[in-house]
Order: sequence, then C-alpha cells, then structure tokens
Amino acid sequence: MRNRLTPLLSALLLAGCANLAVLEPHAMPATPAAFAHAGAAGQPSAAADAWWQAFGDPRLDALTERALAHNTSIQQAAARLAQARALLRNSDAARAPQLNVNAGAARQGGDAARATGTAGTQLTAGVSLAYEIDVMGRLSQASQAASLDAQAREALLQATRLLVQSDVAQAYFALRALDAERALMRDTVAAYQATLLLTEKRHAAGDIAELDVVRVRTEVAATQAQAVALERRRAELLHALALLAGELPGSLELAEATWPEALPQIPAGLPSTVLARRPDVQAAQASLRAAQARLGVAQKAWFPSLALTASAGGASPELSDLFKSSAGLWGLNALLNLPLLDGGRRAAGVESAAAQADAAAASYREQVLQAFKEVEDQLVALQTLAEQAQLQARAVSSATRALQLSDARYRNGLVSQLELLDARRSELSLRRQALQLRAAQYQATVGLVKALGGGWG
Repeated sequence: MRNRLTPLLSALLLAGCANLAVLEPHAMPATPAAFAHAGAAGQPSAAADAWWQAFGDPRLDALTERALAHNTSIQQAAARLAQARALLRNSDAARAPQLNVNAGAARQGGDAARATGTAGTQLTAGVSLAYEIDVMGRLSQASQAASLDAQAREALLQATRLLVQSDVAQAYFALRALDAERALMRDTVAAYQATLLLTEKRHAAGDIAELDVVRVRTEVAATQAQAVALERRRAELLHALALLAGELPGSLELAEATWPEALPQIPAGLPSTVLARRPDVQAAQASLRAAQARLGVAQKAWFPSLALTASAGGASPELSDLFKSSAGLWGLNALLNLPLLDGGRRAAGVESAAAQADAAAASYREQVLQAFKEVEDQLVALQTLAEQAQLQARAVSSATRALQLSDARYRNGLVSQLELLDARRSELSLRRQALQLRAAQYQATVGLVKALGGGWG
C-alpha cells in the first residue's frame, strides 16, 4: 500500500512563502503518499456539506448546530482571532504615514526673558507628517508575521469548531449506545422477574428449595442495580452535551432513541495529502512561517532605518495672528539611524527569534506526525472492530440459543436453576459487549473524520 515518499511538508511550507527562509531538509519528516491501514470496506458514503450529516440523524444535526452557535470554547477562539486581526491592523499602521494635528501655548517671564525680548505668551498650531521608509523590508516583514499569526488563529478557530463537532458526535453516540444498553437491561430484568415468578410457584408447590428463590431474587436485584448505574451515566452524558451546547447542565433533554443503522464508510486508499487541510496542521504551519518572518525582522535590526518628518503651522503671541502668513513655520527632516553599540541587544533578539523559529518548526513536525498517528490509529480501530463485531455476533447468537435450551430444560425440570442463571448471565454479558463494540465503531468513525480534518471528500 505504501508508495514512494513525497515531500508533503515541504510543499505545505513552500506554498505561498517564496520570500521566507525554508526549513532545512532534516527538519521535514518524510511522509507516505497513502496511509498504511487505509482500506475500509464497502461503498464510500458521499461527504456532506457538514460531515456529521453523513450519519443521517436529525437529532445529531440539531445538537451540533446548537453547539456551533453557543459553545464557549468556540467563542473564546473567535475572540482570539479578532485580537490577532486587530494586531495585524496595528502592524500595518506602522507602514502608513502618520499625520498629527498639534496646538500649544507657552509663557515665559523673568528678567532674562525680558532682557532678550522673549517674555510673554507664545501660541503655536500646526500639523506634522511622519513616515518611515521601509528600506530593508523590516516593517513589511513584521506585518507579514502579524498576518500569519491571524491565519494561525483562524485555523485554530476551525480546529476548535472541529473539536466541538466531534465531541458532540461522540457524546451523542455514547448516549445512544447507553439507550440500547438500558433497553437490554430492562428486557433482562423482565426475563429474570418471569423466572422468579416461575421459581416462586415451584417453591410454593414444594418442588424446589427456598435457596433457588433467593438466587433468582439476587440476580433480579443485581441487574436492577446495574440498570440504575446506567441512568446515572446517561445523566452525565446529557450534562456533557448541554455544556458543549453552551447551556446549563440539566437543561437538555433527549428522549430515548435508537442510533443510525449504518455507519458512513470512509473511502479506501485515502491519500495522506488530505492532512494538509487539517486546521491544526495549517495553524502550526502558519505559526512556523510567522516565526521565520520575525527572525527576518530581528536580523534587519542590524540595518539602518530612515524616517522622514514634515511639519507646518504657525507661531504668534496673539491668537488672532496665529494663522496669518507672517506667522507661518514649516520644516522638513530626514533621520538616518544606525545603532552601533547596544550591549548585545540586537544579537540577543536574533538568537531569541531563531530559537522561536526552531521551536515552531519542531511543533509543526510534531503536529504532522501526531496527525498521521491519529489517522492510522482510527483506521486500525475500524478494521479490528469490524472483525471483533462479526465474531461477537456469532458468540451472541450461540449464547442466545444456549439460553433458550437452558430455559426449556429448566421448565421441564431437566437441569438445575444454576445452569439457567449462568446461561442468562453469559448472554447478557455478551450482548452488552456487542453493544460496546458497536459504540466503539461509531467513536472510531467520528475519530477518523476528525483526524482527517473534518471530512474525506
């Protein structure tokens, strides 16, 4: 299944950043063209506009939409994105001319001022214009870094939305699995109670000892206790769903319902390049490029800066004469600045920026490797769970038949009560395990969609 290796990370990094430094090859993990365990069976389901719609459950659709509208984690991520965009506008403003209006009044007195004729009040008013020429591209690179930060925040917002979507789906399917298990427990309690009724009749007729009655009563009580534990677990899942939807725990009610009959099938042979659209990978890439841009800004601190200023206005001791041509003043200035000795401040800034770029590169590499791990984990889980489910179905079928035979033999007095109780306990345990396997398949499917970045189309 493995094809020749392709430099996925290099393509991700080089796209759209030709003017930035590129990572050294050793920093880029070689990535396979396809996943090692891709190969889900069945016809692939069409990817919906919203991936959770592929499950065909309108209740899940409604819950997800509520969470997307009101989840507090999404709101926090959106606020951080707004902050990053504001910082970008602030960085862009440094590249634009700065125009100021100023006015002032000054009064001098004393013998020296009178002797020089400067005693009295001096009024000033005017405008000033300042502009720094971006000779070496330092300001534009700082603006580019801020833009990449905003891109990273936007990707993190999408990552948060995807996380909330998957959390809602997984909690919802856990709830539906619990509903199926609750129904199974109710049926089992009813069967035990029927057995208890029969046992009490036989005890009243003197056919069996009281010990047999006590045993069945024990099984009834123990099964009812397990059913109560499921009720507690269901309440906890409802509380978790309410929190995801930004609502008070206890305010959300979902009637018991069955889960969808068929799981959506993820297409076989997915290319590994789909991970390029994962929002967390995109965020890590943008953060890396921003760190590289800031390294360039730090390096350009060694070069001179050129600032131009212009001012125009008037100065007069009388307010009425302030705007007359005779009171007019103007000036033009150009300032070339090149620090020579700074105690190592610029060198330390470059070292710090280089270290941040190295950390961002490591984080990017880790994020991509983690993405591959998550996909491979879920692909393996789906394959093995499908095999387990088939084997478990056979075990349940055999256990059900054994229970039927034991029940018939017990009613005819051919076997002891212990055999019947053991057969019923075995069948209940195997059925619960089958439900748990089914739930794990739903969880793994949601996990795979999340690992792929929210879809597969």
